[in-house]
Amino acid sequence: MLNIYQVDAFTTQLFGGNPAAVVVLDEWLNDHLLQSIAAENNLAETAYLVPVGENWELRWFTPTAEVALCGHATLASAHVLVTQLKQIRDQYNFITRESGTLTVELKPHGALAMSFPAIAVSQPKNDVATDITAALAAKPIQILLGHYTQEQYDYVAVFNSESEVAALNPELPLFKSLNSRGVIATAKGNSCDFVSRYFAPNIGIDEDPVTGSAHCLLAPYWSDIIGNSELNARQISKRGGEIFCSVQNNRVVLTGHAVNYLVGEINL
Repeated sequence: MLNIYQVDAFTTQLFGGNPAAVVVLDEWLNDHLLQSIAAENNLAETAYLVPVGENWELRWFTPTAEVALCGHATLASAHVLVTQLKQIRDQYNFITRESGTLTVELKPHGALAMSFPAIAVSQPKNDVATDITAALAAKPIQILLGHYTQEQYDYVAVFNSESEVAALNPELPLFKSLNSRGVIATAKGNSCDFVSRYFAPNIGIDEDPVTGSAHCLLAPYWSDIIGNSELNARQISKRGGEIFCSVQNNRVVLTGHAVNYLVGEINL
């Protein structure tokens, strides 16, 4: 029997932000079982934690694949440690397999600040404009590419306005031709610095409500455009979420809140 927690991340309101499951293990289960639990949960991400001394090893699974970096499930993991397991401390260190050690600091009023790698974006080597335009059913003004690892990457589709991003109604089957983890659509915001939406049907997520990892690409990009290292971002999915971004050399600090939704048990 395993304890499972479900948390709404990047929100202060229940039923907002992005839901993630968090499972705390004594030791690692086999990968097939980890993936099966994530598929059964059918959330954008299920995070698994294994304690290692004073730190925790952390892995993330979508319903169909393990990913190299995930923001909202990291936020949810830290929130569970604080609120459910009463592991109160100033800083939490999460050891990941492909993204190094991620630190999360506990801030006043329950906010959590996550230090993630800043990911540079560049022009794709291949001409993917036609395929991305078809997949999004809209033509962006610019297409960029950012790699989390050599194998896992996202395209960034830049639009002229927030209203264009909000109106997107993508053709999800056409994403198969892209071979990317997903596509981030973004534009300057009307009441914030920038907005985004994230589509990743190739890894089992048609639209992710709030995507922390995408802001590892977006925050450095918009910081250069706007000329400010402190940015207020909104992901304008149906559920929506707010992320405060700080670009600090080769790191991006993403700050947000989370809300507990569910505590349960997995019968194995």
